[in-house]
Amino acid sequence: MRLRTLGAVCATCATAASTSTAAAQAPTTTPPPGADPAVRPPGDLHSAAKRQLIDRHLHLARKLGHLRSDPLTRAERSRKRAALHGFTLAELRASTRRSARDVRRAREHRFGGAPNVPIPPVLEQIARCESHGDPRAVWAGGTYRGKYQFSFSTWASVGGDGDPAAASETEQDRRAAILYRSGGPGHWPVCGR
Repeated sequence: MRLRTLGAVCATCATAASTSTAAAQAPTTTPPPGADPAVRPPGDLHSAAKRQLIDRHLHLARKLGHLRSDPLTRAERSRKRAALHGFTLAELRASTRRSARDVRRAREHRFGGAPNVPIPPVLEQIARCESHGDPRAVWAGGTYRGKYQFSFSTWASVGGDGDPAAASETEQDRRAAILYRSGGPGHWPVCGR
């Protein structure tokens, strides 16, 4: 019984093999010169992957616009989507990777780096002493600014850009944590005691 079953299977395999050989030997037709190449059906994986990458790229572009305080208008998004459809899949992947990198850099620039910078509790006491916790506070002489009363040079030394009092409170907290790690409370001679 077992041999008969194997024989039947082998006979089926031989028939299938001869059919596939005949199909492989059949002449292939090539489209005439100047004809359009074969169009992929709408449900294929290529167009689905491209659609996902375009959506991801537009999401990143919107996020980058918000981080730079220059959001994309609806018309700009439409133009960008139309332009992205002209990219090949490889070009689209590379462009999306560049956009993700730009978003990371803009986030670091705006918020002061990685969100996991630990904020020591002593910094809250220093902020209360320096500015009563007001991130927009400016010393009467204008030299010291923000929640932790940074000077412009100290602010720049911890990676800050522009006016410390104009930065978000989160960024000021992170920059103060970086400064605190480098020299402890000594950076605030009066309030750091």
